[in-house]
Formats: sequence, C-alpha cells, structure tokens
Amino acid sequence: MKKEYGIIGCPLGQSASPAFFNNKFANEGIDAEYIPFEIENIEKLPEILENHPLLCGFNVTIPYKLQVMDYLEEISDEAKGIMAVNVVKITRDSNGRPHLKGYNSDVIGFTRSLEPLTKGRHNKALILGTGGVSKAVSYSLNTLGIEHIFVSRKASENAIAYEQLTDEIMNTHTLIINCTPLGMVGHGVDKCPDIPYNKLTNRHLLYDVVYNPENTLFLQKGAAQGAQTKSGYEMWYLQALASWEIWNKKDTQ
Repeated sequence: MKKEYGIIGCPLGQSASPAFFNNKFANEGIDAEYIPFEIENIEKLPEILENHPLLCGFNVTIPYKLQVMDYLEEISDEAKGIMAVNVVKITRDSNGRPHLKGYNSDVIGFTRSLEPLTKGRHNKALILGTGGVSKAVSYSLNTLGIEHIFVSRKASENAIAYEQLTDEIMNTHTLIINCTPLGMVGHGVDKCPDIPYNKLTNRHLLYDVVYNPENTLFLQKGAAQGAQTKSGYEMWYLQALASWEIWNKKDTQ
C-alpha cells in the first residue's frame, strides 16, 4: 500500500516540499505520496491522522512549529532545546494507534549551509525575528560559537527593537539572518525587515531563511551595499533531506 507523507501549515502555497518529495518518489520508484495539509487550526491535526492511516510522517511549517508539540508523545532533545518542531515521525502500534515523535531538521539544514561561509569571518550575528525558525538558528549559532542578538519589532527581555540597531551594532555584527516571513511569497514579496541597510558593507553576510523567492528584497538591498548574500534554498533542501532520513531510520523511532 502506498505510504503517505505530508506537511501541515497555513498558508502552503509557497511550499516547495510537495513538488520536491513527489518528484523524489517518482524518480526513485518509491511507492509514496506527499500531501499538503493546509489547516487553519492545529486542532485539525487529529482529524488528519484519523483520515490518513498510511501517513508515516509530516513536516511542520508556519505557524505550527511550537503548537504541534502539544500533540506529540515524544520530542527529540534537540527539538526540546529549540522549542520548535518541523518534522514529525509517525509509528503505529498493533491496533493502529499513532505514536508521534517530533524533531527539528531546520538546525541541520541551516548549520550545514552556513558553516562554510562563516569560518574565520563572522563571530557576531543578528537574528531578525523571534519565531520558531529563529530558535533553530540560535541553536545552530551556539554550536558554531557565534554570539548573537535577537531583533524584533518590539524590544523585550530577549530581543532589541529594530530602532535600537546602532552604528556600532551594525559594524560588529556582520552576519545578519532574516528569520521572519517578510519577503516570502504569500507574506509580501515587496517587504523586508526594517534594518539600516545603508550601514551594510562588503564585510557583511546577509542570510535569508526564505527560499521562495530565492532573491528576496532583503537580499537585494544587501547586495546593493556590497554585502555577500545567501538565500534559504540550500537550507530548505538540506533540511528536506534530513526529514527523509528521520522518517526512514530505525534508530529515530
């Protein structure tokens, strides 16, 4: 019987995952289907599980990376530390009851994508946004030994506001990572985080976790100042491969 995989989130029109996985299945002769489950409320998840008894795993995207944790029987240590889940593996007992375990492959994709660009070049970073993916990015930067500051629309205990980005901060924090959905298809491709782009130089690296479109306004403005830029496509591709590894490795059960 054909296995099923999928993704939950809202909206999903920008997601490249269905095309990626279904092409992978077709090209590699895998008897499986990848289904987008666009749900307006996380409470719809049990209904999906009931209606799809062949579902073996699913990805999680905006806005459910934190909310989905309430529906899991088990969470990996890494996902607990990040407090965000973007991969769920499903196993079932002899009665067909599902057991859900959550993982985070964002940190795998981001680390593998960023590390070659930062060695000896960047030791301080700004993380724009405080959502689920920003937590994975923070976790990754900690493992790479890169100090970082969260930046948000409003200052809080854990973040500074955009208007608090001084010349000194911009000069010393040469790695800037957009973890907001600004610039993404469905979230305003004509929008970008409100940083002082005129303070950027050729010493800066702008990394956007957004991958659709690949060249966001954030990256365009950085390139105009001579900064190095990197889209989130490679991160997405690497985390997608990591998802497949998680779903199929026996030692992740």
